[in-house]
Amino acid sequence: MRMQCHSAWLLAAPLGFALTISTADAGPRSHKPHPTRLASGLQGPTGSTIGPGDDLYVAEGAAGRISRIDPKTGQVTTFASGLPRAIVGIGGPMDVAFIGDTAYVLVTLVGSDVGGDDVVGIYRIDGPTSFTVVADIGEFSLRHPPNTPFFIPTGVQYALESYRGGFLVTDGHHNRVLRVTREGEVAEWIAFDNIVPTGLAVSGARVYVAQAGPVPHLPADGRVVAVKAKAQTVTEIAAGAPLLVDVEFGRGHRLYALSQGYFPPGNAEGSPAEPHTGALVRARGDGTFTVVADRLNQPTSLEFIGRSAYIVSFAGDVWKLDGVTSRKDEVDEDDASERDSRTATPRRSPGSRER
Repeated sequence: MRMQCHSAWLLAAPLGFALTISTADAGPRSHKPHPTRLASGLQGPTGSTIGPGDDLYVAEGAAGRISRIDPKTGQVTTFASGLPRAIVGIGGPMDVAFIGDTAYVLVTLVGSDVGGDDVVGIYRIDGPTSFTVVADIGEFSLRHPPNTPFFIPTGVQYALESYRGGFLVTDGHHNRVLRVTREGEVAEWIAFDNIVPTGLAVSGARVYVAQAGPVPHLPADGRVVAVKAKAQTVTEIAAGAPLLVDVEFGRGHRLYALSQGYFPPGNAEGSPAEPHTGALVRARGDGTFTVVADRLNQPTSLEFIGRSAYIVSFAGDVWKLDGVTSRKDEVDEDDASERDSRTATPRRSPGSRER
């Protein structure tokens, strides 16, 4: 299949966006915590992070802002506004990360190639209504196109993760992860074949990458892989959940992923998955996933505070799941991050293109 078909769901999803999972393909079930709505009324929320004050910070693409949510009360306040808004249903502020007390926002799909006139890149938040562009990822992408087919020259950046004083950024359309410094240098950190990288998590010397997989988004193509930063080897940690959109570590260093779910055979390329069957899954030591909570509606991002998971929904809600990690899980489950798995070498060496 062509890349145009594989990453199109990132664009088409908001038109009928519903993140789901086929639980039959995700391994045995475990105790399923009951989700409760923590907050609502957000506009096109996608990425999130835990920031100063242990609050939840959420990027709202449709509103062009970052909201701060109290994880105990659910109170929502505006942290920063005035950022470029989404133009094509998804985009604008996609994700947010902190270095110290300073927030940085990943902004995508706002350039001239989609009818906008803003910079595709990383913005530093200087105040409630002020910001500075610190890295022009769109310009880098124009000068250094990927080796896989594409139709959006500036790419579709999806996740932002702080990393060694700078950032890692996934581009689900250009099939690569970029490394970006706070001084604006952009380099290709690792490139993949057509696997659609989405969410990121960092633990020690490993970077964990969620892969949504190409159309028809089969469960076997939904994977979490670990990349060793120095050796640039890729290790598959777990597979079996379709359309993965995020990956995070929970209590006890358990690795979790968020899945869009079942894609009906024969559906048009770029169509969303079936509604109301999104799922939170946990990686097992045998390389499979087990379902922790299912029937989640439109999840886009995942965070943990203690034993509680916080799931952002594109429908505008934030859901809280208490008791996600039980003591039995902590004692009996193998640590997926240490599993000895098959490895592969990435297509290209890191840093091969740098401004």
